[in-house]
Amino acid sequence: MKIQSAILSVALAVSPATAFSSTSSSSNNHNVVSSTQLYSTIPKPGTVTTSLTPPSKLDSSNTPDLFESRVYKTYGRYPITFTSGHGCVLTDDTGKDYLDFVAGIATCALGHSNEALTSAITNQMKQLHHVSNLYYTPGQAQLANWLCTNSCADKAFFCNSGAESNEAAIKLARRHANDRGITDPVIITAENSFHGRTLATVTATGQPKYHKGFTYGGEMVRGFKYTPYNDVEKLKALVEEINVTPEEDAKEGRKRGVAAIMMEPLQGEGGIRPGTVEFFAAARKLCDDNGALLICDEVQVGMGRSGSLWGHEQLGVEPDVFTSAKALGGGVPIGAMMAKGEAASVFGPGDHASTYGGNPLACAAGLAVAEYLSEHNVLENVRVRGEQLAAGLEDITNRYPSVLGETRGWGLLRGVVIKEDAGCTAAELVGDAMKEGLLLVAAGPSVVRFVPPLIVNEDEINEALARFEKAIEKRVGESS
Repeated sequence: MKIQSAILSVALAVSPATAFSSTSSSSNNHNVVSSTQLYSTIPKPGTVTTSLTPPSKLDSSNTPDLFESRVYKTYGRYPITFTSGHGCVLTDDTGKDYLDFVAGIATCALGHSNEALTSAITNQMKQLHHVSNLYYTPGQAQLANWLCTNSCADKAFFCNSGAESNEAAIKLARRHANDRGITDPVIITAENSFHGRTLATVTATGQPKYHKGFTYGGEMVRGFKYTPYNDVEKLKALVEEINVTPEEDAKEGRKRGVAAIMMEPLQGEGGIRPGTVEFFAAARKLCDDNGALLICDEVQVGMGRSGSLWGHEQLGVEPDVFTSAKALGGGVPIGAMMAKGEAASVFGPGDHASTYGGNPLACAAGLAVAEYLSEHNVLENVRVRGEQLAAGLEDITNRYPSVLGETRGWGLLRGVVIKEDAGCTAAELVGDAMKEGLLLVAAGPSVVRFVPPLIVNEDEINEALARFEKAIEKRVGESS
């Protein structure tokens, strides 16, 4: 009580007019701080006052050992520790350079240590990095305006990741269906799709291997059905089936119906498989005919990686909803769900939210990426370098037909198939390339994926192709 009384006495000694007035003189403010410091529990910098151990006092000499003992093993990591990067090159803790054709898995669109992105983040951090979404912030409004101006969207919702943006789309589709009197809404996704790791988005992911161990009574989240990708007739049949409510459910006043068709314009984790114009046109018509929403998951292929800003532009359709993340912040966590028309007015206050979503720091990164894409003709670079990469992979395939199969993809999202009798998996070939100083990433067990930064140049593409071929040459030589 004595301590509380002392604090109260100091507080009362400072009048509200002095404490909160913007016109108070600097000398008055100085006096207030000085008198308050006498009773402050905040120590001077560098003074240890608790039992907490600061990070600077902990052993950090062996990063892999710390990962082994302290970090949850949700990833199978390669034995490399990266400490710096510039452009399309990463450098490990031994000083070795690697040509980075992973880009944080299609995330570092502007490469590493991009001056424009670094400057934007640094300046924003000095000014204002986070406030609640209870208030307006200029950056979020500006980024939403850019996204909508450069797409078919009318509104944007911000979050932190691709999974969260897809969660928002799933919730929006269910609410939209509920508003139409559908009590049992079903979202159709594709086999071999990938939409995230949260419980709903991993259910939307049409790959049973990701569902193992996460079911309840053998079921994942209800309300999802899967169809073969690019198969128009099977999609039509599934829509027809879903729109018939089972008799026993109908007796209870329930109604089943298609809430949305949710597709990646190009399947990334599913093996770099582009959608077809016919399939997406059919999906668009089915949604129109049934009052459902067409959702495009643009998390990997969007923000310019296909050679157009959005992957669905390659297919000639306009979705009702589409999602973005990864390259949107150039490596700074940010996600967004965009919606148009009726879908843009489904959510109201309290229906969905995100603490960090669209905060000033993340939006500064997003705006820097948007400005760079717009002012440096990056989309043209993606198209030209993508054609160069595809042609180079085809040439290597022709020289090693026993190892490599089809090359497929758009822009700077390319994959080459590893044949079943090649004597190695995609992951093993990725490891071989790593020894040659080239970073690649598998897309499933049999596809090697090339996703360099969007600013990659002609020489870097040629060097990557040379290193990839050298890895194959060594692999073939060892097996012969």
